[in-house]
Amino acid sequence: MRIRKGDVVRVVSGNDSGKEGKVLKVFPDKNRVIVEKVNMIKRATKASKDMPQGGIVEKEAPIEASNVMLVCPNTGKQTRIGKQLLSDGSRARVSKKSGEMLND
Repeated sequence: MRIRKGDVVRVVSGNDSGKEGKVLKVFPDKNRVIVEKVNMIKRATKASKDMPQGGIVEKEAPIEASNVMLVCPNTGKQTRIGKQLLSDGSRARVSKKSGEMLND
């Protein structure tokens, strides 16, 4: 999976198409990501120490990773992600649109 926690992504298909947000959590085994303020669901919760009243809570639900694309920090457009071999033998993520390395 090429999307990582902290990346800014744009939803390209589904009900929340066009929305942007930061990736909060990644589930590589299920190929899903949780994006900030995208795919919001409501859950009824019991009273607890954190929420003494309980009630209905709105939170983000996982979304399929194939439905989001990384937003290039340099151009601000959605882009694919490539890999580039560095001189020291390590690999880096590269924006296919601008050709520049992404911050990791």
